[in-house]
Amino acid sequence: MFDLNLNHIWSDLKAGHPHNVLFGILLGVAFGVIARLLMLRTDYRQYPTYPHGRIIHIALGVIAAALGAVAVPAMYKKDFTAITFLTLAAQQFRDVRNMERETLTKIDSMELVSRGSTYIEGIAMVFEGRNYLVILSALLTSLASLALGLPFGIVMGLLSLLLVNRLKSGKSISHIAKAEIAPVVINGPDLLVGDIYIMNVGLKENQQIIAERGLGIILKPYNPNGKATLSNLGQRQAILFDLCTILGVYRDDGEPALIPMAKLDIKDGRLAIFLLPHEKDPGKAIAVVERAPILESAVRMPTEASVNKREGERQHG
Repeated sequence: MFDLNLNHIWSDLKAGHPHNVLFGILLGVAFGVIARLLMLRTDYRQYPTYPHGRIIHIALGVIAAALGAVAVPAMYKKDFTAITFLTLAAQQFRDVRNMERETLTKIDSMELVSRGSTYIEGIAMVFEGRNYLVILSALLTSLASLALGLPFGIVMGLLSLLLVNRLKSGKSISHIAKAEIAPVVINGPDLLVGDIYIMNVGLKENQQIIAERGLGIILKPYNPNGKATLSNLGQRQAILFDLCTILGVYRDDGEPALIPMAKLDIKDGRLAIFLLPHEKDPGKAIAVVERAPILESAVRMPTEASVNKREGERQHG
């Protein structure tokens, strides 16, 4: 469908043509693959797994880079029907998103502290979006190479890598709230973190374990947007998962009294976090909480609503 004349490309190569198609495509594919490798990271969440999970994502990155790089010479040859391949690629990457969602959901059922459906959807969305960034990087590099020359293509490729590096990660909890260590208080059967009620613990054995190993954190949101985001159950579960993955969790299956929890103070929007870590390190716990990602599907911005903006204008007026 792309109708690339290999004899014409070869003649361009022999003649030393500065804007030859083959070099433009190869350069676009190269920078596209580099962009995918730049965004591929196996971290504390152990996903994608090594090596097979990484192989799958690298292979998809190569396909995405090839599609983006070849789309430009297709347009140069006025083969506009070739752009339909990009729509086909979009459908394939949506299927990849569904595959990631199903895989992570099955894995999640075996975790002592689950990620939660919101976190899983966020990870699946990220993997789909990163393939589109690869297509964009390859397309811009190939376009600059064919239109202006190979040196400009290399410059555009480097600029696209800077863009990809900027877009590969979003904001963290530290942007919307301040984390502080709070005492874990057992008042009879009631468990509190600071002055925020968490749950009822009836067994003396569990109360003793909590008194010895319990760690409490309170998140104080900076503004109404932070309060609304922290109230999302999926966002709270993501914070708990990150904490328990890095610090460990002192519990086994079938022990509901020892499960980590996050409860909201309804009056002022503070979020209290209770957990029983294997490694009781308050400083590290604060760092983990503040670096926990803000999930895109959990973000709430009530201050941006038109009714709230008009109210703010009246108050300032």
